[in-house]
Amino acid sequence: MPGTNLTRDEAATRAALLDVSSYSVDLDLTTSETTFASTTTIEFTCSEPGAETFADLVDATVHSITLNGESLDPATAYADSRIALSGLAATNTLVVVADCTYSRTGEGLHRFVDPVDDRVYLYSQFEVPDARRVFTTFEQPDLKSVFTFVVRAPEQWKVVSNSPTPAPTALGDGTARWEFEPTKRMSTYITALVAGEYHEVQDVYQGKHGDIPLGHYCRQSLVEHLDREELVKLTRQGFEFFEEAFDFPYPFGKYDQLYVPEYNMGAMENAGCVTLRDEYLPRSRQPRSFYEFRCSVILHEMAHMWFGDLVTMKWWDDLWLNESFAEWACYHAEVEATEYTDSWTGFANARKQTGYRQDQMPSTHPIAADNVDLQAVEVNFDMITYAKGASVLKQLVAWVGLDDFMAGLRQYFKDHAYGNSEFKDLLAALEKASGRELAGWAKEWLQTAGVNTLTPEFTLDGEGAYTRLAVRQSAHPDWPTLRRHRLGIGLYDDRDGRLVLRRTVEVDVEGELTEIPELVGETQPDLLLLNDGDLTYAKIRLDERSLATVVDGLSKLDDSLARALVWGATWDMTRDAEMAARDFVTLVLANIGAETDAWGVSRIPTYAAQAVSTFSAPEHRDELRSRWESGLRELVLAAEPGSDAQLTFARSYAAAARSEQAVGDVEALLDGGLEIDGLAVDQDLRWSLVTSLAASGNAGDRIEAELERDRTISGQEHAAAARAARPTAEAKAEAWEVAMVSTETPNETQRSVAMSFQRSGQDDVLAPYVERYLAAADDVWDRLGNKRASTALEAMFPRQLASQELLDRADAWLERTPAPPAAKRYVAEGRADVARALAAQERDARG
Repeated sequence: MPGTNLTRDEAATRAALLDVSSYSVDLDLTTSETTFASTTTIEFTCSEPGAETFADLVDATVHSITLNGESLDPATAYADSRIALSGLAATNTLVVVADCTYSRTGEGLHRFVDPVDDRVYLYSQFEVPDARRVFTTFEQPDLKSVFTFVVRAPEQWKVVSNSPTPAPTALGDGTARWEFEPTKRMSTYITALVAGEYHEVQDVYQGKHGDIPLGHYCRQSLVEHLDREELVKLTRQGFEFFEEAFDFPYPFGKYDQLYVPEYNMGAMENAGCVTLRDEYLPRSRQPRSFYEFRCSVILHEMAHMWFGDLVTMKWWDDLWLNESFAEWACYHAEVEATEYTDSWTGFANARKQTGYRQDQMPSTHPIAADNVDLQAVEVNFDMITYAKGASVLKQLVAWVGLDDFMAGLRQYFKDHAYGNSEFKDLLAALEKASGRELAGWAKEWLQTAGVNTLTPEFTLDGEGAYTRLAVRQSAHPDWPTLRRHRLGIGLYDDRDGRLVLRRTVEVDVEGELTEIPELVGETQPDLLLLNDGDLTYAKIRLDERSLATVVDGLSKLDDSLARALVWGATWDMTRDAEMAARDFVTLVLANIGAETDAWGVSRIPTYAAQAVSTFSAPEHRDELRSRWESGLRELVLAAEPGSDAQLTFARSYAAAARSEQAVGDVEALLDGGLEIDGLAVDQDLRWSLVTSLAASGNAGDRIEAELERDRTISGQEHAAAARAARPTAEAKAEAWEVAMVSTETPNETQRSVAMSFQRSGQDDVLAPYVERYLAAADDVWDRLGNKRASTALEAMFPRQLASQELLDRADAWLERTPAPPAAKRYVAEGRADVARALAAQERDARG
């Protein structure tokens, strides 16, 4: 039986048969705290009268089904999340009356009660296939329609959807009715409903095509943290940029942004009704990287209004195109339209690294994945879709030129507005605009998996000048494609204590070996940097002289993007067991204190911490941990008071604290006995300190005491994570129940616990969970559902217990398990991390 799955072939058959004229969705949110009433009326035509099809509805109690005035028995017509429809007429009306279920997993219509004030908040999350958890649908992106929502709710609530919010009609019993105007034509997955006791503020963007009402919403307990002025500024900057760049007016009238609790995703591009994690309204001080990322999220969702909402993929095969484009566009817009003009540097230091990591997993796949059904979509919705896709689009822009790229996009929006398209349609528009043949480029970049490695090869004459310089391209044997790369090559010299660019050339690299005659005769630089400017997506290698230059002198390099490429290259070399973990830690400690890129400061210490805990040889790990811990302490004390670096180093120091001195420092910071000039020990930092003490076994009663100070949902989630971090059998058993067994745990609490469960240095109490993890992985997908299961399987794999025995157990499990492919994927990825760690440990042991 199909269950909640839907195949591409089924969708194509249904799309060929049906045209959906309209949906009318009547929701009553006053019926109970666990369910709501949902009545759906769908008007649609059928190209083959007499044919049969089905509608979608998940986890519902169906009271009645009426097709063209004839009643269908729900007991037989509704089964396996589908409503069977037979004997269709040329013109049809389907009416389904049902009760649907509120979610605590962030799927469908999520219901949250704020522990601060007991106020109720609802929001929908429908991507990929979850509108069918709220109303009856034909759940596929190419059956677009118009939607009319009518909602009954408590009269003091705010109710927001894709169309402008109407004035409610009071019903005299403390409830009211909101009757929304029909939406623009759109897909089911970008419809939305948000309701509850939200705080609302309204502004207007006055643009070249007219006014756009701008709404911002949040929980009442977060009103003081809603930095309205900044959010409105970013929104206006985004609209000004995109309306000009795309040469197409914003398509959906008003634009509301709603910050919602317990959200699984960063944000969602519901047309005119964008939902975002309310962690983006921080209650404590955050570094610039946080705000830079928040800006990228806001612009990412705005770009989707055109790419994804106005023009939508025909089927989920092109999901990558939606997300990759929005990802590229948000960074491009940040650089061109906001204060975050170095955003591509942050992208290289952080976001792009997630793409490289995912692309080297056994589960890697082409950017344009073959999504044969919804289960495949859920598995392939990863950082290849986002980070690699955006990187490859950046390469495409370099290949065809920005002006031609944008010209192609503008024509594409005009040709396919409010419709559906496939990648070939975009490719045709770009080929026409640029005059370049792109089918071959698309095949090698989008239809193949894996990342290339680019390595310099050269010979020198007696004077130290190049007599030959070439770039060797390689690929993993399992993914052997060699691609065409447009990239820069930079030559940097040490002059007066700075690394200064002498010359850069832009070249096309193709095949296994590409000679670079332009640089023959140049004196060998102190740093030879492939992919200068970060135009392409590839791992790069540093030659021996360049590596020696940067280990002690990376901070001499003033270009932040060039530094990001070096950070990335050395981290790749460490992960690939070509550079000792000890040497990478030395590089970080020597240079991170002078790093100026916000994401470099925030992210690179986490790479070094992983090198210490995972990639270092066990026989001298304690010594490296001590060096890392003491080095972080020095960085905290040396950092500029009140700087982002000071805050990041303090967090990193707390996470690393194991020695008596470090634990004492953490306790003193928490209790006020130690004050560091400029470092505000606010609520979020306090939880970092408490969790540090919990992980080292020194929390005592501090977790519950801190929870008394912070009774918010964030406080409850932090407390749950701190409890899971404790190195006791009792704490791990409790955390296991919360994250891997219970079906009642709210999604964000489960995520916090799962991510805190596995801790370096707690091998004794965690060893029994190897077998428990593998046993649970057999059926966790069915027990917990997609979201909870994926969270538990990814976060709780015992990577820190890396050994050959663990590899053998994982291999045996993968051979015999009855688990579905998605569960196998997470175990296979954990196994790959262990194999990589063992290779890196062996390299580190050699020094």
